[in-house]
Amino acid sequence: MSESGHPLLRLLSHLKHHRGRVIIASICSILNKFWDLAPPILIGMAIDVVAYKEDSFLGNMGYPDPKEQFLILVGLTVIIWVLESVFEYLYGILWRNLAQTAQHELRMDAYSHIQDLEMQWFSEQSTGGLMSIMNDDVNQLERFLDQGATDLLHVLTTIIVVGGVMFMIAPEVAIYAIFPIPVIVFGSFAFQRKIGTHYARVRREVGDLNALLNNNLQGITTIKSFTAESREVDRVRSASESYRDANRDAIRLSASFVPLIRMAILFAFTANMLVGGWLALEGELSVGAYSIIVFITQRLLWPLTRLGQTFDLYQRAMASTTRVLDLLDTEIGIVEGERELTDIRGDIQFSNIEFTYPGREPVLQGINLAVKAGSTVGLVGPTGSGKTTLIRLLMRFHDPNTGQVSIDGEAVTELRLKSLRSAIGLVSQTTTLFPGTVRENIAYGDPDASDSEIEEAARIAEAFGFIDELPEGWNTNIGEDGHKLSGGQRQRLAIARAVLKDAPILILDEATSNVDNETEAALQRSIEHISADRTTLIIAHRLSTVRNADNIAVMEGGMITEIGTHDELIEENGAYARLWAVQTGESFSV
Repeated sequence: MSESGHPLLRLLSHLKHHRGRVIIASICSILNKFWDLAPPILIGMAIDVVAYKEDSFLGNMGYPDPKEQFLILVGLTVIIWVLESVFEYLYGILWRNLAQTAQHELRMDAYSHIQDLEMQWFSEQSTGGLMSIMNDDVNQLERFLDQGATDLLHVLTTIIVVGGVMFMIAPEVAIYAIFPIPVIVFGSFAFQRKIGTHYARVRREVGDLNALLNNNLQGITTIKSFTAESREVDRVRSASESYRDANRDAIRLSASFVPLIRMAILFAFTANMLVGGWLALEGELSVGAYSIIVFITQRLLWPLTRLGQTFDLYQRAMASTTRVLDLLDTEIGIVEGERELTDIRGDIQFSNIEFTYPGREPVLQGINLAVKAGSTVGLVGPTGSGKTTLIRLLMRFHDPNTGQVSIDGEAVTELRLKSLRSAIGLVSQTTTLFPGTVRENIAYGDPDASDSEIEEAARIAEAFGFIDELPEGWNTNIGEDGHKLSGGQRQRLAIARAVLKDAPILILDEATSNVDNETEAALQRSIEHISADRTTLIIAHRLSTVRNADNIAVMEGGMITEIGTHDELIEENGAYARLWAVQTGESFSV
């Protein structure tokens, strides 16, 4: 993960393809502020006309008639206000659209990058923390581009234009107006560096809070079943208070900034009023010029009070930008190969597989397993014996520490991930469905499938009956993760989805473990139907699920301790026979 470079420079580098739009939006912001600063000059010129008539500034420019001078001033006022309004509209449109586009692109870049990261990385993250980055942090950046960028350009333009005008009119007065600006600017940079650490803490705290809320909302059934509502309220309150306290520290520092700036502005404003007034009284400065100095000094100094708010917004955005770009800089651990699987038979070979999750004991030790094309192999054994991990290596969610997994003689590490995973249909114990209709969830297996193909897949999965009984049939919205369906119904949709994918290799990971006996029997019929003529790996605790498999591998302690057909393993009178006796209630003799 790369954390080098200033967040703003990293952000600009990431958005460099929008450089043209940034430049045009910046020019519009600068021109808007340029014309916005003209009215004080017009006011001074108007006062000059009243005080000096034909000897005014415009009179000396060749327009001696005071009435004509006022007509000129009115015309200039209309032009200036129109130009200011036009450029305000343009920069508003440009910056806001740029902010929305940058927000969208960063969110999609982050999401796309996350999908390419390996499963090991996901095991070390919290869902709430990732949601915080892709929503809260990206939105914070959008708010800065929408408002803060323009504010910074306006302040910079104001300093340059007003400083130039004042030095042209009265250099000795301009010095007093300009003097506080370096103090304010350097103070602002010091402020934003200090407050940056506070906002980094704020972003961490909101990520932790989001993670807790996400976990509790997903686990609401467990919370209610243990009557732990008050405990969880206390935990959320504690996390929320930590977030509030982090914000309080940042707010305390942020709130102190503007009053300090006001003191520096007070010095400049009173000095200008006093020195400029003395010069006007002595006749060294015209009344109109003095008026311009008074009005334009206010235009110069008061916007500086917004620097605190602008830097506050900027620093929040930079803290968020760092989190988003650090996520984008996370290196992908699984590097896909270049080869494509073609004419897939479905031969699978695990050769000398050793695997360990970081910081844990070895999970797989010396695994050698050959699965012939078109055969069905069952994987059984106690929890933690490595059955699911073996499947995850086949799908390249992880890579083994040593050894090789191959399909049709091709090492999976040499294959493109899409080619590899497209060849495998997975039905897992934890069924994931998506918000939408029944039809849409089955079609997830093949988005291009016809309605008849979708319905045939449902029929094979024995889901057709219950679908017809749903309130809106195939168009019934099943809710988030299918919570409106029973466990058996959700599992049948998952099997229908795998049927529709029609992959040459099928993996069933405890696909019938959480259903009743009647549903299990229906699912078993579906499994026998769809496993015909394709390579099938079945992970099961219920041995009845794999009884008819061509081979059954028994795993214990990360090793394959027995392998054979059901009858052969029963005759061996080993671990499998012991498990069979326990599940069937038969006596077991050593």
